Amino acid sequence: MNQSLTYISRLVFIVFLGLLGCNGEKKADISQEPSVSDNQKKQVVYQVFTRLFGNTNTNNKPWGTIEENGVGKFNDFTDKALKEIKDLGVTYIWYTGVPHHDVITDYSKYGISNDDPDVVKGRAGSPYAVKDYYNVNPDLAVNVENRLQEFRDLIGRTHTAGLKVIIDMVPNHVARNYQGLTNPKGVDDFGASDDKSKVYHVNNNFYYNPNDAFKVPVWEQGYTPLGDEKHPLEDHAFYENPAKWTGNGSRLAQPNPNDWYETVKINYGVSPEGKKDFDELPAGFENKDYKKHVEFWKDKTVPNSWKKFRDIALYWIDFGVDGFRYDMAEMVPVEFWSYMNSSIKMKNPNAFLMAEVYNPSLYRDYIKKGKMDYLYDKVQLYDTIKHIMQGYGKTDHIPAIQNELKDIEHHMLHFLENHDEQRIASPEFAGSAEKGKPAMVVSATISTSPTMVYFGQELGEPGAENAGFGQPSRTSIFDYIGVPHLQRWVNNKQFDGGQSTEAEKSLRDFYKRLLNFTINSSALTGNYRDIHLFNRKNTEDYSDKVLSFIRWSPDEKLIIVSNFDADNSQEFQLKIPQDIIKAWDLVDGNYKVKDELYKAFSSAIVVKNGVGSIKIKLESLESFILKVY
Repeated sequence: MNQSLTYISRLVFIVFLGLLGCNGEKKADISQEPSVSDNQKKQVVYQVFTRLFGNTNTNNKPWGTIEENGVGKFNDFTDKALKEIKDLGVTYIWYTGVPHHDVITDYSKYGISNDDPDVVKGRAGSPYAVKDYYNVNPDLAVNVENRLQEFRDLIGRTHTAGLKVIIDMVPNHVARNYQGLTNPKGVDDFGASDDKSKVYHVNNNFYYNPNDAFKVPVWEQGYTPLGDEKHPLEDHAFYENPAKWTGNGSRLAQPNPNDWYETVKINYGVSPEGKKDFDELPAGFENKDYKKHVEFWKDKTVPNSWKKFRDIALYWIDFGVDGFRYDMAEMVPVEFWSYMNSSIKMKNPNAFLMAEVYNPSLYRDYIKKGKMDYLYDKVQLYDTIKHIMQGYGKTDHIPAIQNELKDIEHHMLHFLENHDEQRIASPEFAGSAEKGKPAMVVSATISTSPTMVYFGQELGEPGAENAGFGQPSRTSIFDYIGVPHLQRWVNNKQFDGGQSTEAEKSLRDFYKRLLNFTINSSALTGNYRDIHLFNRKNTEDYSDKVLSFIRWSPDEKLIIVSNFDADNSQEFQLKIPQDIIKAWDLVDGNYKVKDELYKAFSSAIVVKNGVGSIKIKLESLESFILKVY
């Protein structure tokens, strides 16, 4: 999703407020049956913006060219770099910005057409305006002619390091000037066979305004696409006749500057009036496995765009990619996802499929009917934790979220940063990376779902650069830029933290301890029980700046407690309810507990009359993962 937009998720947060009407006190199921199998481990996704990771240039000129500000390459992900990422506690690496998207750099000597800055965001371009789905971003290659092989080699190095590979897929829209240069034999470009005389046809790849030519948006006063420098193609004109509908659904021949004007919307067989010109899944099909979905679609006629994107996905699976992150998935019909994802699973049953879906009322459809593995838990957990980190939210709201999502909790991917969101350390978010520590413990341990970390998050990167098109608080995805905190860790491509500050090293150590614990814990793939609300009612000095919950499996029992207060320590006698003590087969007596993060704190559960209690003192922003011995 484009960073520069007002987030759709803000609009649906009202839905979440309604969910908080639940008091969260419904007695949880504390049976010993885990949500996922005992031998399944938590997964950790490391999102890395590929062109920024290995860039050691510190110039950071606003609107700087690739020559002025530099760019990272596939080859910068050396064996050493990948080992360090793996050792952080990572299982998947999401290489963001790999498919060939619009850029301003001139690659015409390689047969690649120049891109018009009037329909490109920034000098480096948006990775969500894909120009050629069967090739990769030429910026990322040392030898542009050999760019596909360089990416294939990176996949090989990544697999050798013990990591799996995710790349972006953006089925809702493509770049306005889409042009496939290396399509497999028999593959036509998007729009090549469209009937452009019609606004809509089921097998057109785009929607059209047959009587109008495209016009570049009217820019705000003083705005120019590439800052102060004039580009030969910068003439406030781009030829497209007839005009196509814009990626976010705008039907205007001259879109608004806040529209996704650099992209055009893909037609999935939904008419402008909302009629679906394809078969819908029968009632009950949400309970069928992907093989049944494949069987359902095999004799159905589906829109041409469905086939094109399925074939693109299967191409990359054959290439060695292990999964996809789908951009703005809810803007595409769920039936398409059934068709697409079931096809992928037939080729690779273990493919990792995660997506942006921001409307909670759609979660279950996209998971069950659309066969998504994971959706962003954005408008519920992330937004709530962000408010708590900023000092005005209450931890009392978190148990209600987990209760609402308990049937799909494994599918709700957790994160505190990604390319769309503000950096934790930015003044616009929390102003301090330390404030992310309790939030990270909660996010990574409260459910069986995967955890996602954005590169540089583990070093406290604040995203402070004025990059050009991209603005401070978010590391720009549109510009050639350096990432200073990361660059100190990269240390001239030694990848050893040789230039990192002590604070950065300490923060990375925290992330390394936490993430490695999560991927090796059986309890975190087992049961969950809130004890926060119980303690809010029954424990003196236990505040809404603290959160506590229980995780357990047959061979591991954990008590997790976090202090979100940035200014004050918290001291209280944490109580463990009677039904948990009974489920754990504990009788009256004392049981040792020890913190698994830093191994420095140990105490005991005192069980008396079937109720447990632990004396807790948490410093500001401190968390304990207490294991019962």
